[in-house]
Amino acid sequence: MGAIRNMGSGPMNRFIAWLSPQPGSRVSEIQQQGKSPWAESVHLLWSAWVFITPLFDHGYSWHWALLTLLTYPVFVLLFAKSMLVSRSASPRYGMGLAMFGIALTPFYSGSVSYFIYGCVSCSLSSRRLVPFLLRLLCLNALFVLIAWQAGYPWQALVAFPFMTVTIGLVTHVERIAHEKDAALKLSHDEVRRLAATAERERIGRDLHDLLGHTLSLITLKLELSRKLFDRDTEAARREVAEAEKVARHALAEVRCAVTGIRATDLAAELASARLLLESSAVQLDYGQPPCMPVEIERGLALVLREAATNIARHAAATQAQVSFEVIDGGLCLTIADNGCGGVEEEGNGLTGMRERARALGGHLQIHSRRGHGTRLRVVVPLPAVAATPPATPAAKPAQPAEAAPWAANAHS
Repeated sequence: MGAIRNMGSGPMNRFIAWLSPQPGSRVSEIQQQGKSPWAESVHLLWSAWVFITPLFDHGYSWHWALLTLLTYPVFVLLFAKSMLVSRSASPRYGMGLAMFGIALTPFYSGSVSYFIYGCVSCSLSSRRLVPFLLRLLCLNALFVLIAWQAGYPWQALVAFPFMTVTIGLVTHVERIAHEKDAALKLSHDEVRRLAATAERERIGRDLHDLLGHTLSLITLKLELSRKLFDRDTEAARREVAEAEKVARHALAEVRCAVTGIRATDLAAELASARLLLESSAVQLDYGQPPCMPVEIERGLALVLREAATNIARHAAATQAQVSFEVIDGGLCLTIADNGCGGVEEEGNGLTGMRERARALGGHLQIHSRRGHGTRLRVVVPLPAVAATPPATPAAKPAQPAEAAPWAANAHS
């Protein structure tokens, strides 16, 4: 019994291994994107035409039922295999599926569906347009020749090649666009990773430069005070006092450095917003943010992130602008775009931004006329110490009305 069981399990295991996704296959790419590979099986819904075509031909018959029973499982296996093998081997199964449909053309009405699936499978495996198009034209020329000899009407000889070429080109262009989007996302992730690495290296250098000399000086003064303690008490007291003064100064510098490190949230969010919007063909201009408390900066950074996401998804804009202005002891953050405008109802994003502004003790104003873009204005109070802008800003803040005339239209 064990031998019989092993004999039965061997072919089954080989069959399961044969249907396992290979590295570089379409299914493995989908799995790497965190999606379910079974989502691709929705394409098999178009194979329903195999069972509908007899209604437009000679009707259902035992001959049709027998050929369907024999050929449909082969079609499903070939289509599945084209999605499971590597991209270099996938054209063989796509071509095999198309030739399978061509061979059945004189005998079976559902062969046209098999042929169309084969052409589409070739588009899924080709990276270059010209070789794929030549392969597609050769397959269609062979199909037209066989169909013409089989007595197909001239309408079918025109419609089916047109259909396969159109679907194949659309599928090819969409797949190339998806690959470019995936590559762009990877480049964004790489930019963020490199930015984080550079920031960590900068922090390490700053702390080394800041604390290395200071701690060495404190150590020397304390050693000197210990040696002078028994011989010259007054000199030892002066050295200890100077070491204390140096330590307090170092503590103030460390606090200032830590505040600067924490204050990079908004600057990093501005850079991230520019990456996001440029990937959506939106040019973003922004000025240098003034000094502000860490809590306010983090809250405004989250508001900016949500606003940039809304512009990329819904605004249909080509330009956007972020500006900062200190007015009457408060900080005004303005985010404007030249998109479609017409925001009437507040979704979760706008509601969240309004709540964040309220949590900072400020308020959010929205001006969005249809066809004149959208303008968000967030005003939050600043403490007296932080209400003054830096004396030498790294970049001059851009004025909405002068730098971007379209932002002035959004004001009204």
